[in-house]
Amino acid sequence: MLARAHTFTIEGLHTRHVTVEVDIRLGLPAFAIVGLADAAVREARERVQAAIRNSGFEFPARRITANLAPGDVPKAGPGLDLALACAVLAASRQLSPERMGSTALFGELGLDGTVRPSWGTLAVAQATRRAGLQTLAVAGAGAREAQLVDGVDVVVVERLASAVRLLNGGAADRLPEAIRRGRDVGRELPGPDLADVRGQRHAVRALVIAAAGGHNILLSGPPGTGKTMLAQRIGSILPPLSRAEAVEVARIRSLLGTDVGELPRLRPFRAPHHSITAAGLIGGARRGSIGEVVFAHNGVLFLDELSEFARPTLEALRQPLEDGRVAIARARHSAVYPARFMLVAATNPCPCGYSGDGDRCRCSEADMGRHRRRLSGPLLDRIDLVVNLDRPDAGDVGTPGTSSAQARAQVVAARERATARLRQDGISLNAHMDVRLLSKHARLGDKGCEMIRGARASGLLSARGEHRVLRVARTIADLDGSERVRARDIGAAIALRAEPSLAASRAG
Repeated sequence: MLARAHTFTIEGLHTRHVTVEVDIRLGLPAFAIVGLADAAVREARERVQAAIRNSGFEFPARRITANLAPGDVPKAGPGLDLALACAVLAASRQLSPERMGSTALFGELGLDGTVRPSWGTLAVAQATRRAGLQTLAVAGAGAREAQLVDGVDVVVVERLASAVRLLNGGAADRLPEAIRRGRDVGRELPGPDLADVRGQRHAVRALVIAAAGGHNILLSGPPGTGKTMLAQRIGSILPPLSRAEAVEVARIRSLLGTDVGELPRLRPFRAPHHSITAAGLIGGARRGSIGEVVFAHNGVLFLDELSEFARPTLEALRQPLEDGRVAIARARHSAVYPARFMLVAATNPCPCGYSGDGDRCRCSEADMGRHRRRLSGPLLDRIDLVVNLDRPDAGDVGTPGTSSAQARAQVVAARERATARLRQDGISLNAHMDVRLLSKHARLGDKGCEMIRGARASGLLSARGEHRVLRVARTIADLDGSERVRARDIGAAIALRAEPSLAASRAG
């Protein structure tokens, strides 16, 4: 007899619908699994056989063939165990197959028949809804994660016998008490406050502009001027994740094996060490592996000591900075992952770090040239704001700065203006405007056009740089509550883009 069950397999950030087809016929006892199954799926034969017998059911002493369709999609992980076991029971007439057509089964089986949660439950719940299946049966420990997705009836099956009872028309198990008391939205505490930063008012202003528009920013200055301190506080001035963004972030965490019992509120903040490889930053070290830029999706990627990163690693950032996605192509597979993040970087102006700090710098011209060449012109052209930090005066150090609450209020107000203006265009941040939207929402007067032409003629702006200046100017206008982009907004955006110690590398 032939029986079918529905489940899912996960590869990287992609979830694929799998139909488990089990055929039982006369012949020597054997249990074969076909359909590009990896080692974990092939080993399911022993787990399924032991779980069926230890749950009080009969394992057929016949020839059993399980096909995992479609046959050209690799199947990985133990999450297919439950669907395999139920399909075997249905094919051997120990289970009614009527409800299996509308139910997805996802979970690993223990030898005693218990159902264990498998990583990626939230993504599986989303895939269940897309596949048009009404019900998703999972272990109790993974039910809360699956319930974060609307439009799917999530039921709990703690044992194989519970799944059989459910599919025969009975009741599912109860959700564990500890999970029933969980929250939909997390309550993470905010990070350090921006008020801790004393002095550097122009850098704080630039950070607010970057946060308001989602712009990339580079902080340059000698050691001890507060570059890292500023970058670490940007999360405290960003608005919380929307529900749609939170589900995307939770889905990525779930697919990587992190227990997700609630939606995150704070945006991701990733700060990889400068020794990271291009594969670690972008992904693709092996099939399905993802990098830091994907972890930072909807959040912040902080690269401290930018000039110490390997140049090929930094050059790999070009596509995600421009397109908001990562396309990885290898000999036998390709994949596209979301990578819409805000880049915050910090660097010293020279190898010793003290260029511009009095007469402390001892670097030669050759040293300075090698340092500048580490950051290519095309990469710097994708950074919207470049801020030079100097050592603050003693009087500024004792003066309290802008608090995170004050800065966040400005950021939220500016983002609300941008969202209202861009809602019809399907985006919400000024940094995401393309050329067509810039001509629509960032129209300039005669003086503004003249300033742009002058900057272009002097070599400060490329065509891409001009577009980025317009985006920043639009954000500055939003922070000031202006409907139009004024000439002074253009001037401020151009001033935040030029940085003397890096100007030479821009031309490369």
